[in-house]
Amino acid sequence: MKGTSEQRTGVLNGAAAYVLWGLVPMFWPLLKPSGAMEILAHRMVWSLGVVLIALLVMRRWAWLGELLRTPRKLGLVAIAASVISVNWGGYIWAVNNGQVVEASLGYFINPLVTIAMGVLLLGERLRPAQWAAVGTGAVAVLVLAIGYGKPPWISLMLAFSFATYGLVKKKVNLGGLESLAAETAVQFLPALAYLVFLAARGESTFGSPAHGVLLASTGLITAIPLILFGAAAIRVPLSTLGLLQYLAPVFQFGLGILYFHEAMPPERWAGFALVWLALTLLTWDALRNAHRTRARAVQLTTEAREREQARAQVRGHRPGQATGPDTAGPAASEPTPTGPTI
Repeated sequence: MKGTSEQRTGVLNGAAAYVLWGLVPMFWPLLKPSGAMEILAHRMVWSLGVVLIALLVMRRWAWLGELLRTPRKLGLVAIAASVISVNWGGYIWAVNNGQVVEASLGYFINPLVTIAMGVLLLGERLRPAQWAAVGTGAVAVLVLAIGYGKPPWISLMLAFSFATYGLVKKKVNLGGLESLAAETAVQFLPALAYLVFLAARGESTFGSPAHGVLLASTGLITAIPLILFGAAAIRVPLSTLGLLQYLAPVFQFGLGILYFHEAMPPERWAGFALVWLALTLLTWDALRNAHRTRARAVQLTTEAREREQARAQVRGHRPGQATGPDTAGPAASEPTPTGPTI
């Protein structure tokens, strides 16, 4: 019962995280007249403050000493901070320049890009359905390039930067909150220097209290979904999180059409339809593979139990003892196990 409750809590936390990420496009336009670079700098500065408070409350500092003693990890954190800066800045610019639909496409194709990078950089082998999904995604990008009159650069930039970020984070192996703290610590000084530079030139928009509060809240906008995601990651299987991840681009796509009223000519619908087909193939293959893995694990567990019981039966038979029907004594009257007890 407790396990079911924990999993339900995890699913709710995961769904809330991805829905919040999906609704973020409604927030960035509220920060105008701030430009994308200024918003990005504020996001970096205030995010560090929020995560430091969260770490103080949770008393999670054990990871810091190990990180500081590992130059390789510090270098990877710096790379991750640089790559996510490109991703954040590009996404803010896209939303505030009427490109929400194209931005959503970036997160739709991100799983396909991640798989392709696994093949090219890590030498991973794909199953046939995964090859079909990646191929369909490539055709979708070609169709969208024809529809846009140019390659969907914003989508590709967001997809490749986030896939690279995920690859680097996998090597760093830090928790979500800890990783954000380390990355924003790297980002903090350059971001603060840029904000001071803007203020010195009289170009800062951090003026009125209301606008200042909105800019400061970028830290909460960044940290809250990540904390919810962290709570989900420890409670639900990765396969479930993999399905939930599509909530964010679905909400972004819906906002782009229904809220921001962006155009969707037929060729763009065709391109998105191909992307969704590729993701359907990918999801079906992941679920099928997870089911096979679980079935194989159950089979191996059953076989191990049978072997253990057979060994126990052999150990229980004393050498030299008669085993015929006329044998008296407790050993002759004990039932022989016929299979594993479930």
